[in-house]
Formats: sequence, C-alpha cells, structure tokens
Amino acid sequence: MDWGLIILFACLLDVMCGDPRWLPHPVVGMGKVISWMDRGIGWWLEKRGWSNETHRVPIRWLGLSFPIVVVGGVWAVSAGLVHLAYGWQPLAGGMLEAMMIWLAIAPRGLAEAGLNIYRALNKQELEEARRQLAMVVSRQTEGLDEGEVVRGGVETVAENLVDAVVAPLFFAAIGGAPLAMAYRAVNTLDAMVGYRSERYLHLGTASARLDDLCNFIPARMTIGVLLLVFWIMRLDVRQAWRTYRRDAHLHPSPNSGIPESLVAGALHIQLGGVNVYHGRLSERARLGDPIEPRQAKHLLQTVRVMWWATGVWVAILIGVSALV
Repeated sequence: MDWGLIILFACLLDVMCGDPRWLPHPVVGMGKVISWMDRGIGWWLEKRGWSNETHRVPIRWLGLSFPIVVVGGVWAVSAGLVHLAYGWQPLAGGMLEAMMIWLAIAPRGLAEAGLNIYRALNKQELEEARRQLAMVVSRQTEGLDEGEVVRGGVETVAENLVDAVVAPLFFAAIGGAPLAMAYRAVNTLDAMVGYRSERYLHLGTASARLDDLCNFIPARMTIGVLLLVFWIMRLDVRQAWRTYRRDAHLHPSPNSGIPESLVAGALHIQLGGVNVYHGRLSERARLGDPIEPRQAKHLLQTVRVMWWATGVWVAILIGVSALV
C-alpha cells in the first residue's frame, strides 16, 4: 500500500473512532514499562545513596536508559510486527501500519478535550470547565476564572497540534508506523519523567531533550501549515506572523512556543501568565497581545484551527507521496 493512503486511512480511523475504550492503547503499556523502570531506578539510587547534588552527571547518564529501553523497545516490537504482517500478506501489513499510526495520533481526542471545556463554559458551568481542563493539564485549575480556563484550553490544543498530529504523521511518513510509535514513546517519556521536578531534574534530562529534538522539525513545519489555515479561515495572518517572530522564543520549550504564539496572534488574544503546579507558582512568558479578552469562542476557534491544520497536513503528505 502507498504510504500516503496508509496515513489517510489512519486519520479516517481516528476521525471515526477516536480512542475507543475497548481497544488496549499502546501508550498504557508504555506507561507501565516507564513506571516499572522508574521504580527500579529509584530503588537503585536510594540504595546507592545518590542524589542530584552529589551525583548529577551519573544520574543523567542513568536517565539514558529510559529512551534506550522504552523507545528502542517500542520501535523494535512495532517493526517486528509490521515485518511479519507484510510477510504474510501485503494488505495486512498496510492495515496494521494504518492501525498503529491511528493509535499514535489523536486529533479527535484533542478536539473533544477542547470542546468539553468549551461546552461547559458555554453553559456557564465554570466548575465543570475547570474539571475538564484539569483532565488535560498538569497545572492546578481550582479558582481559575473563565479567561484563565480558556487560556489553558487554547494552549493545550495549540501545543498538542504538534505532539498529537504533525509530529507523529511526519515520522510515519519518513519511517512508517514503527517510527510513529517510537515517537509516541518519546512523547510519553517526556510527559512522565521529562519535567523539572526534584526527582527528575537530572534523571529525566535525556527524555526531555530527546522530545525537544524529535519535535524540532515538525514544530517548524507547523508554521507554514498554520499560516495557510489562518488565511483559509480569514484570521489575522499578519498578526500571527508578527507574534511568532516576537514571542515564540520566550516560551520555555523550544517548540511549544511556535504554535502557541501563532494561535495567540491569529486570535488577537494573549497566552501565558501564571500557572500553579502543586502549590508552586510558575511564571510563563506572555505570548501575543490582549487585543481581545479571552472568551469561550476562542477555544472553539482553536479546535477548528486544529482540524483545518490536520486536513492541510494530511493533504501535503499525500501530495508528497504521489510525487516520490
């Protein structure tokens, strides 16, 4: 099967089925392996008496075991299954790859998360909107007003356009389903051990840096896709470009600031600000200008941008597959 058709079929599966609860998701298995490794490494560090202060470099080297075992293992298992399927029947191999790519992307799940927050706000159920936001972000949502809830939702949908759509499809295009699944393993590692807490300050460095590296090209490919989408949707392309050029680099992530700043500029809103994580304040750089107050409609617009961007990106990949 042509890889462009495989990607198209995978995206259609996601649109129609999303992430069905009856189907075991590979990310759950990845999470269990990561948790098992985390407990084992934690026990080993405690037994040795190593700490971030005394053994910073060795702990960072030890953190390399996460991507080597998890990412390498996911790629090897996926590649083996795909090889066996193609050896049995080429159509079966193509179908298996499409299913794997389907499980590596999540545009429908991302849209549903944003729409759940939007619907609650539209019904003026602020507490329910906070609860829905808390399901997709790690920051504390208690006490947030409508504007802050909208900010959290817009940032989540914009940022995850890269993680859940552009990047996995990019890796599927250059390395098939095994590479798409390996990317999902990288993304899962970053979410579980890649943040800068006391425990993972050095242990999660390798996982966090690998995620930054894997998203570097896809995040920058998203620029052209989003600018085209803004033009199609008659949003402010010039303001989006100006905001990206001025503010994207202010984000603590080398990649997340790109889609967030573009969306902020196109919608005439400001993202960033103060977040609370486990009772601790975290100041994030402001992206965009507060030309308009943040409202529920901006969250709905962001979901629509995400769907348009998904369609444009898939069309580009199919076009490329027809030429090569």
